[in-house]
Amino acid sequence: METLIYEKLGKKIVKCSICRHFCVIREGERGICGVRENKGGRLLSLVYPKLIAASVDPIEKKPLFHLKPGSFSYSIATVGCNFKCSFCQNSNIAQMPQNYNSMIPGENLSPESIVKQAIIKDCKSISYTYTEPTVFFELALKTAKLAKKQGLFNVFVTNGYMSQKALEMVAPYLDAVNVDLKAFNERFYKTYCKAKLEPVKENIKIMKDMGILVEITTLLIPGLNDDKNEICAMADYIANDLGKQTPWHISRFHPSYLMNDRPATPVSSLEKAYAAGKAAGLSYVYIGNVPGQSSENTYCSSCNELLVRRYAFQVETYYNENGKCPKCSTIAYGIY
Repeated sequence: METLIYEKLGKKIVKCSICRHFCVIREGERGICGVRENKGGRLLSLVYPKLIAASVDPIEKKPLFHLKPGSFSYSIATVGCNFKCSFCQNSNIAQMPQNYNSMIPGENLSPESIVKQAIIKDCKSISYTYTEPTVFFELALKTAKLAKKQGLFNVFVTNGYMSQKALEMVAPYLDAVNVDLKAFNERFYKTYCKAKLEPVKENIKIMKDMGILVEITTLLIPGLNDDKNEICAMADYIANDLGKQTPWHISRFHPSYLMNDRPATPVSSLEKAYAAGKAAGLSYVYIGNVPGQSSENTYCSSCNELLVRRYAFQVETYYNENGKCPKCSTIAYGIY
């Protein structure tokens, strides 16, 4: 399928404008994502509509704690990613084209079939996840349009590196996003992700201004992005630039892919980051990948009444009907 956003530069050279890399691609070559190829001066998506994954997940697993808590989300992905994170948690999907001789596996599943499956499986939303949804933007956009007509919510679990044009195209159909804010310094992004921080920050702000429900996730990696000053700066940025109601998920790192030179994140480090988020005034801070923590729960931002009790992505008790605190009637941030 021909991609939606690109420019022909002449001499069969094209410029992709799906994400902030803006790859210039010569004939017969692919962009950074590994799934967009210049064929005869036309930029084609190699993953439409080839799903590598389709499953039913708790919405909390995205993680999204403020969109229909306790519901299920039909989660889909193709191969490929526009980041090259050395700590990638889904490298078998995201990094497959570069690691397996440009291979593009998957099962053809039309947008109509995806929406039908979501409804059959009693899901309230469709999540474009497991890798960066921007790389399968054409499939995601068409599916999202159909899903919206059927009353389903649409979710991007994203690195936040899409172009503004792509974001403007999908925004009318996008209800919520979880953005990976991987660190708060350019060096980390350049060294470990092969990308830049500022475009991510710009896009998060644009999403908030568009009225999309935004939650942030940071994978805390020992010795790389867990410096106290950096964590405090990130917490202040979320609170002051995005708003104190913006949920922040601080997730535990486990050695994976190319990063096996350091241990799993100490729980004490996660707790310190949690404290920094609360000190910055954030209403909703969560610790992820450590089941059994009280920091999995949602509390009222006004009176601290327990609203949602969770254990390992499962909602055990749900106290806030329609998002309203039963004690003080404060409306919680989110879609209920």
